[in-house]
Amino acid sequence: MKKVFIAIMFLTAAMVQAQEDGGFGIKAGLNYGSNGDLSQNGQTIIDNPDENFGYHFGVFGKIDLGPIYLRPELSYTVLNSDYDSSALEVKKLDAPVLVGFQVIGPLHVFAGPSFQYIVDTELEDVDLQDVQEEFSIGLQIGVGVNIGNLGIDVRYERGLSENEAEFSNLGQLGTLDTRPQQIIVGLSLNL
Repeated sequence: MKKVFIAIMFLTAAMVQAQEDGGFGIKAGLNYGSNGDLSQNGQTIIDNPDENFGYHFGVFGKIDLGPIYLRPELSYTVLNSDYDSSALEVKKLDAPVLVGFQVIGPLHVFAGPSFQYIVDTELEDVDLQDVQEEFSIGLQIGVGVNIGNLGIDVRYERGLSENEAEFSNLGQLGTLDTRPQQIIVGLSLNL
C-alpha cells in the first residue's frame, strides 16, 4: 500500500507539471465530519455540531479531456471529531484522483478514490496507540462550480475499510475506528 501511495504522489506531481489544457493550482477549505461507523456517529454529529470542524489545504492538477477531466490532488487534512466525549484529531495526507464531468456551464460533478496516509492521531486524555494501517483508501464524490480561475466544490468522503487504533483509558483497553467520513467544502484557485 505504501508503494501505491508513493506512486500516486509522483503521478500527481508529473501531471501537475504536464498540464496543457487544464492547469494546476492551490486549494483550501473546511471539513465537517467524524470517524468510524456511519450509524454510530449520526447522534454525535447532531449533539455536538460545532466540535467536528477541521481544515485542509493543498495543490491540484487538472487535465481536460473535452467534457471529462482528470484531477489529481495532494492535501494536508486535519479532522476533528468526538469519541465518547473526548476530542479526536486525525492528521493525514490525502491524494484523491478524481474523474469529473462538465454538466452544464460552470457546473461539474466528480468522483474517485482518495489515497490516504495517516500522519498522526490524538484522543484527548487517552493514551491512543498508532492506527493499524497508516495507508488507506477512501472514496470522494462531489459537485462544483468554476467561475474564471476560482472554484468552489462540496464533497462527501468516506473511508472504505476499517482502520482501528487501540487505546487505554484508566486501565480499560478498547479500539477506535479512525476511518474518515466527512463533508468537505473547498475553494480552489487555478494558477
